[in-house]
Amino acid sequence: MPRITVTVDGIVYEEEVEPRLLLVHLLRDRLGKTGTPVGCDTGNCGACTVMLDGRSAKSCSVLAVQADGSDVVTIEGLARNGRLHPMQEAFHAEHALQCGYCTPGMIMAAVDLLKDDPDPSDEAIRRGLEGNLCRCTGYCNIVRAVRRGAQEMSGEGVRTS
Repeated sequence: MPRITVTVDGIVYEEEVEPRLLLVHLLRDRLGKTGTPVGCDTGNCGACTVMLDGRSAKSCSVLAVQADGSDVVTIEGLARNGRLHPMQEAFHAEHALQCGYCTPGMIMAAVDLLKDDPDPSDEAIRRGLEGNLCRCTGYCNIVRAVRRGAQEMSGEGVRTS
């Protein structure tokens, strides 16, 4: 079996993995990063979105061996020193969830969106989140949360990963 080295939320892991093991299963089953849910397992819903080398990626569409040498940030890794990331706080404050299943992926995609567009319009937010599906909401609170998160992040000079 191939041996990989991957940094997840700032911790370096060396793991032997089957070549067909998906990154999402490595994160959840081997490393205990259960904040990254398995949604559709086909790359359609975006619930499993993580940051892979600084950009959002659907971890059900990436083999663990493809992440060898990479830096992965999960929803758990956004929080620092016991404090939620501003985007996590914004989703909470704006009630941008119902069941919460899509929330980790939405937050990760939103953080990535703000790297390219720190002050997006509502239309740009909706376009930036197109690959992430929510089956419970009408997206209004999600868009509001991303806008709020963007404002808080720009006002504090906060990291985007």
